Formats: sequence, C-alpha cells, structure tokens
Amino acid sequence: MTASTSRQQGMLLATIGVLVLSFDALLIRLANADGTDVGVWRGTLVLLSAGFICVLRRRHIRWPDTRGLWIGALVATLLYGLSSALFVLSVSHTQVANTVVILASSPLFAAAISWLLFREQTSRRTLIAILVAIVGVLCVFYSSLGQPGQLGDLLALLLAVVMAMALTLLRRMPELPRLPLVAGSGLVTALICLPFASPFSLDAASYTWLALMGLIQMPLASLLIFSSTRHLPSAEVSLFLLIETVLGPVWVWWALDEALPAPTLLGGTLIVGAIALNAILSLRQQRRTRSGRAEPVGIE
Repeated sequence: MTASTSRQQGMLLATIGVLVLSFDALLIRLANADGTDVGVWRGTLVLLSAGFICVLRRRHIRWPDTRGLWIGALVATLLYGLSSALFVLSVSHTQVANTVVILASSPLFAAAISWLLFREQTSRRTLIAILVAIVGVLCVFYSSLGQPGQLGDLLALLLAVVMAMALTLLRRMPELPRLPLVAGSGLVTALICLPFASPFSLDAASYTWLALMGLIQMPLASLLIFSSTRHLPSAEVSLFLLIETVLGPVWVWWALDEALPAPTLLGGTLIVGAIALNAILSLRQQRRTRSGRAEPVGIE
C-alpha cells in the first residue's frame, strides 16, 4: 500500500468511525439512566460483542509477541476504557455541547504529547486547521457559559487528555490488534462504573438503547477509529473527532429538542470547514508529490 493510499484509507476510517460515534450522546440521553448504570451496560455489551468477534476471527488476529507490545496493549486498553467511562459520566453531568466541545481540544493534547514524547512533527497545515477548529470550539463554548455542570466539564477535560494519550499510543504501535483492545476497554469501563451503579433497576426501554449502543454503535466506531491510527498521526485522528463536536448536539437537538444556539451553528461551520479543507489540501499535496516522482515517458 502506497503512502497516499494508506492516508486516504485512514481518512475514510476516521470519518466513518466518528460519524458512527456522533450518535453516542443521543443514545446515552435516550437510555434515560444514571451515568454509572450506562457505563456498566455499555462496557459489558462492548466486551461481549467485540469479544465474540475476536473468537470468530481468532486465527486472523496477530497477538503481541513481545513484552513491550503487551504492556502497550494493556495501557491502550486502560486508557480507552477510562475515556469511555469519562464520556458517559460527563454527558450525564453537563450539556452534550459542553462535553463534545471540550473533547474537541484533544488534537492539541495529541500534538503536544506526540512532540514531547516522540518528537513527532505535525504539519503546519494541520496546526492551522487545529487552530481554526479551536476558534469554532470557542464559539460553541460561548453559548454554554454560565450554565451548571462544572463536574461534567472537568470530566470532559480529563477525557480530552486521556483520548489524546490513547490515540498517540496506538499511532506508535500500529501492529497492536485493534479488536481485542476494543473488547478489553469494555471490561475496563464496566469495572470503573460498577461500584457506583445499580444496573438492574432500569426501565425496559433503557435496555433497548443500551443494547444498540453496546452491541453495535460503540464497537463499530471504536474499531474504525482505532484502525485509522495505523494510517494517520494521532493529532489528525483527534482532529476528525471534532466532527462529533458538531453532530453530537445536532442529533440530540433533532431527537429531543435540546437547545442548539446560533453560536453552536457558527462554530460547527468553522470546525467542519477546517477538517474538510485540511483533508482536501493534504490529498492534493500527495497527488502532486506522487506525480513529481513519476518517471517521464519519452519516445526514442
């Protein structure tokens, strides 16, 4: 696979993965349950669904063969499981827009972590896209100033850091099998929330939404996003997560009529525009580079 093809595949995986992930907050709202109860069922069902697929495809999974890779797999599993629990708890304690807006800061953390630990350079174009997107984030955040939910906001900030760490680690270890990490992260999420939960006290309708989230939506989104880190730097993968900043509140507004202020629409336009322009310019640059390397065809 050429570098250009690999990058295009990474962009496609990240885009589809985040689109699927963008329904996360809506499903949590529809479950109408305490955040810890949602976390237990979400984690358990992700473990069951991803684990079942692991069993079916066990011959195709390349397990880590060194101690370093096993440690990396364990750390990545813990980080992603923690991030899933933090997202559920944050959405349960603050507005959806607050959570996804603060989560949008993960590209800055990913770029900083990659540079500090691995000296991985981020292109100027991507840095500019991140800065434009952050302006959009500030527009969205402006509409939420003065609202209650400080605990949820703090959890969302911690979530942004943890997500950036997880994506950076996965970028550095592309040989790690992604599906077992998804299954293991479900176990971590469930164990974090279990001591504070009453998972068998929910209404019947809640279990339907939780099943959709845990058996289909989260495993699929996680696998696609995890896989995209094989082809893209962690800062760019985090940049795609900004799509959820826009679509997450939109789905909740559309289904539950939760307010979607004008600043949110303005900020969303800047965020999506930054992501789209960065992707288009990146592809054009790669095509020019590939064309420049092609051998000229002459007539003897």
